[in-house]
Amino acid sequence: MPTSITVTSLAFTWPDGTPVFEGLDVAFGPGRTGLVGVNGSGKSTLLKLIAGELAPADGTVRVAGEVGYLPQNVTLDTTLRVDEALGIAGKRAALHAIEAGDVSEAHFETVGDDWDVEERALATLGELGLGHVELDRTIGEVSGGESVLLRLAALLLRRPDVLLLDEPTNNLDLYARRRLYGAVESWPGVMVVVSHDRELLDLVDQIADLRSGEITWYGGNYSAYEEALAIEQEAAERMVRVAESDFRKQKRELADAQMKLARRKRYGQKMWDQKREPKIVMGARKRAAQESAGKHRIMHEEKLAEARERLDEAVDAVRDDDEIRVDLPYTAVPPGRNVLTLMDLRLRYGARVDGGFDLRGPERVALIGRNGAGKTTLLRTISGELAPESGEVTAHVPLRFLPQRLDVLDGELTVAENVARFAPGATNDRSARLGPLPCSGVPRATENGGRRVSGGRTRPGARGRADAGRARATAAHAGRTDQQPRHGERAAADHGPGVVRGGADRGQSRPAVPGVDRHHALAADGGRGTEGNHARGCRVSRLASMA
Repeated sequence: MPTSITVTSLAFTWPDGTPVFEGLDVAFGPGRTGLVGVNGSGKSTLLKLIAGELAPADGTVRVAGEVGYLPQNVTLDTTLRVDEALGIAGKRAALHAIEAGDVSEAHFETVGDDWDVEERALATLGELGLGHVELDRTIGEVSGGESVLLRLAALLLRRPDVLLLDEPTNNLDLYARRRLYGAVESWPGVMVVVSHDRELLDLVDQIADLRSGEITWYGGNYSAYEEALAIEQEAAERMVRVAESDFRKQKRELADAQMKLARRKRYGQKMWDQKREPKIVMGARKRAAQESAGKHRIMHEEKLAEARERLDEAVDAVRDDDEIRVDLPYTAVPPGRNVLTLMDLRLRYGARVDGGFDLRGPERVALIGRNGAGKTTLLRTISGELAPESGEVTAHVPLRFLPQRLDVLDGELTVAENVARFAPGATNDRSARLGPLPCSGVPRATENGGRRVSGGRTRPGARGRADAGRARATAAHAGRTDQQPRHGERAAADHGPGVVRGGADRGQSRPAVPGVDRHHALAADGGRGTEGNHARGCRVSRLASMA
């Protein structure tokens, strides 16, 4: 099988001195590869190195052909037109000029052989479910999820040989995900995808597991990988039990040997004191006994050390991937207390909440809906970032907002300094509150020093956890999280007394967001909406959306 990506002796270290790769060797060939690993393991960094976004400290990265790279956090200039974002504005303008009768040679040079570029662009948009997005619209008129698909469409139009996708299903609703899954399945070249989306990872041909700076290969999709991993884990745990048993045995044998040596020493001393044999004979026996005892002790200590080493190796083989646990007892809201009230709310772009809506603590509410329905707009309106067209938003307790795009942290400040910006009084207990947040690559800096937080050298998952720590330290009684968790291995947001969480509609029969008490769907039904038990154990309220 020909190789399209070859990484040799790759070394990369963040500017703060944190090593990511030290001599990594890996090759990716044709087909779809799922790159998995815990947050902070270097998945996104590896994609950036392959794409040329970062330069290695040592080693080489060779790619056969053109690379198309979809970053994890897609940011597009909101003033750009869609055709500009797709990279076809120049050719499109030249085509229109030629159609209007302008036969300037410059126009023909611009078009080249790409006479069907506009038709291909419209077809690609249609395949990704963006057929309603006109080429002359601006990026500011599309949702976050649609902007991700637009960036992907731009890559597909370039027809690269290698496609690198970093968390491509972030912010996408079920409909958009299905479209993206189709694009992944039909991709004919080399693809490396980083994702926490199990359904997407079940479309790949092999899994590359990045752990401790090395990659282990597993044939098949993510489900096959999980089965293989379960077998490995069972074997590793069995080896731990065997190693623990051996370690206990060696400890007992060492203790027994020490007791025997102590008894012999006491007996020898007694013989010496009683002078039962000539002094020269007793001296020789004492020296021989001491030499034998020393060898015996060293032998048992070496066996114990070997048993300890085997136990450590067995324990290291058992995965202990971080599971985030955030406890917020200090923000408890009494049962039934009114946290938030929305009344006859009219939002920008036409979304609305008819009548009244109350959030009472302690409960967690999921706001779900299609991309572009207005979920983020509603959360930003609740947080005070946007003013409603009409109606009222009343917060009865302190509120905090964790946005979809984690850009509220100041990249020139330390973690502690960022927390202090939002919670000036949290100096004494700041470290304790950041303690449960395992920010890989983000040191828990103090007021007297510490490394800076920057998007260029901070893992997205770590940045999200640092952002959560910022919200955590402010002791809010209610919070709104937009599209969280997006970068975590496991959800950390199940905690919190009054939480409104935005999330793309997965279209599942079970609750779309685990760990919440109510789901509210912002759907384009053109009216007040209906309520019903669409999923066992949760109430579903359908609020009117954009026309």
